[in-house]
Amino acid sequence: MTTRRDFLIIGGAGVCTLAAPLASFAQHQTKVWRIGILSVRSRPGSFEGDPYGVFLKGLRELGYFEGKNIVIEWRFAEGKYERLPGLAAELVGLKVDVLVVVNTTVIRAARQATSTIPIVMLTSSDPVGSGFVASLARPGGNITGLSNVIGDIAPKYVELLTIVVPKLSRVAVLLNPANTQHRSTFSNIQTAAANAGIKAFPVEAETAQQVESAFAAMVQQRAGAMIVAIDARFTDYLPQIVGLAARNRVPAMFPERGYVEAGGLLSYGRDFAESYRRAATYVDKIFKGAKPAELPVEQPTKFELVIDRKTAKALGLTIPQELLLRADEVIG
Repeated sequence: MTTRRDFLIIGGAGVCTLAAPLASFAQHQTKVWRIGILSVRSRPGSFEGDPYGVFLKGLRELGYFEGKNIVIEWRFAEGKYERLPGLAAELVGLKVDVLVVVNTTVIRAARQATSTIPIVMLTSSDPVGSGFVASLARPGGNITGLSNVIGDIAPKYVELLTIVVPKLSRVAVLLNPANTQHRSTFSNIQTAAANAGIKAFPVEAETAQQVESAFAAMVQQRAGAMIVAIDARFTDYLPQIVGLAARNRVPAMFPERGYVEAGGLLSYGRDFAESYRRAATYVDKIFKGAKPAELPVEQPTKFELVIDRKTAKALGLTIPQELLLRADEVIG
C-alpha cells in the first residue's frame, strides 16, 4: 500500500527527474542575435556579387546563419538621406544587438539614435575627424569597425590619371552633395591636381537623373578625365556611371574594383569586399562579449590598382608598361 507520505516522496523525485532535462534543454537553447543593418542605398536585387553578400558570407564562415542563430533587420533609405534618422530609430526600437553601418551620414544617424547599442562601421572615411571615435587604437564609445582613409589616398588618383592621360589639364570630380565627407575628398583632390598643374572641378549628383546631368556638365566643361568619389549611393548607379563614362569617352578613375569589373578604366583603393568580410569578425567579437570601446578600428594595409586594358584601348589610351606591372590585376 502506498501512503500519502510515500506518494509525496515519489512525486518529489519525479519533479526532480523532470527538472533535470528541462534545465538541460534550457542550457542548450541557441541564442538568436538580432543584427540591424542601415544603408542609404536601395536594396540590391541580389546579394550575390554585392558587398553586403560578402558580409553575410563572413558571418556564415563564423557560424552565424539566418533562421538559425541570427535575425537580420534591413533598412534601406533608397538614397533619401533625410530618412536615415527615422530608420535608425526603428532599428533601435527593435532592440537589435548590434547596428552595422557604412557612410559618414549613416554612421552619424546611428550614433544619434543610440549611445549604448554597439555600432560596427563597414567602412568610414575619417572616424576620428568625424568624431565617431576618440582614437583608432581605443575608440572609447559604442562605435568601432573599419576605416578606409579615402581622403588620405585621394591625391593618388590624380597621379595615376596623369600617367594614363599625360596631357590632362582638367579633371571632373563626381560628388554626392549629401555626403558630408566629399567636401574634404574634393579638397584633397583639388590640392593634388593644382600641384600637378591641373584644374579640378566638382560635378554633383544624388539621383540617377542628376548623374546624367553631371556627365553633360563634364562634357560642357571639357573634362579630360574624371574621378568618382566613394559613395554608397553611387554603388547603386555603378552600371550607369560606367556606361556614361564609356559613351562620353571620359577616362575615369574609380574608388573600387567593382567599377572596373563592370567595364571602367581603372580603380585604386582598398579591397572593399575584404572590409565587409572583416566587419563580420567585429560582430562576432561583440557577440562574444567584447566592448566596442576597446576594439581598435582597423585601417587598410593593402591598396589595389585594377586596370581594364580593353577599356583603355576603346578610349584610345595606351597604358604604360610600368603601370601595368604595378597593377594588382589587369583585365582584358
